[in-house]
Amino acid sequence: MELTILGGRGFIGTHYRSLFPYRVSNGRDDYHVVTKDVLYFISTVHNYNVFTQPHLDIDTNLSTLIDVLESWRAHPDSKNGVFNFVSSWFVYGQQDQPHGVPETSECHPKGFYSITKRCAEQLLMSYCETYGLKYRILRLGNVVGPGDLKVSAQKNALQHIIGQMKRHEVVQIYGDGKFFRDYIYVTDCVKAINLAITKGAENEIYNIGNGKPWLFYDIIAYLHERMKSMSEVVHITPKEFHRAVQVWSCYLDNTKIQALGYVPEYTGAKLYDSLL
Repeated sequence: MELTILGGRGFIGTHYRSLFPYRVSNGRDDYHVVTKDVLYFISTVHNYNVFTQPHLDIDTNLSTLIDVLESWRAHPDSKNGVFNFVSSWFVYGQQDQPHGVPETSECHPKGFYSITKRCAEQLLMSYCETYGLKYRILRLGNVVGPGDLKVSAQKNALQHIIGQMKRHEVVQIYGDGKFFRDYIYVTDCVKAINLAITKGAENEIYNIGNGKPWLFYDIIAYLHERMKSMSEVVHITPKEFHRAVQVWSCYLDNTKIQALGYVPEYTGAKLYDSLL
């Protein structure tokens, strides 16, 4: 299977190319599609751009997508291909799903990043319906692992805190920390992505997660002890903007990707130990 990979130089795209070295991986700002199948990683990564670059999420997540879709449609065999769009669990917004959020859940995104990712999904579906093309949407959980150059308090907060604990710095946790997350190791994530694009149905949405929630406080307590860190862990009140846009607790129902054969290598303590 040949793919045109867009955004393949980022954290997840780099790991994907390493494990699945398909022929075409475009450079930055190269939006030309040369195969009938596309894997699209291009995206911003958090909700905080509104304070410094308010157009960035719109330009990156929507306008660039249109440029790529137009290039893909011009390919002579695009009707026999699939546009595989990498999205995010952020599109769900806050949910009340005690057994994980399924792909059929109604989305309630908040914040520019989250809203534009959901808008991009809808734009893609409408575009494909208009022109008789096919798509898949892959909603990723919290992806962790080596090589993420954009780790910060806003993006991949767990690994940001691990770095602080390694340096024995004060660690701040929002509220009581008793919210849960669905972490997935990056190599498990890209294997699940590859399963979806090679075995998954067309015009479908797939959650890419482990479906194994852990309370954030418990993860931090486990790693703090495991590292013998001298960091002081303090609890702070989230800022108003964070409270407005952040999903407090979420984990994904991954039944559909499991049905394709997904079995994670990294779960529980093995997953968190791998981050040290």
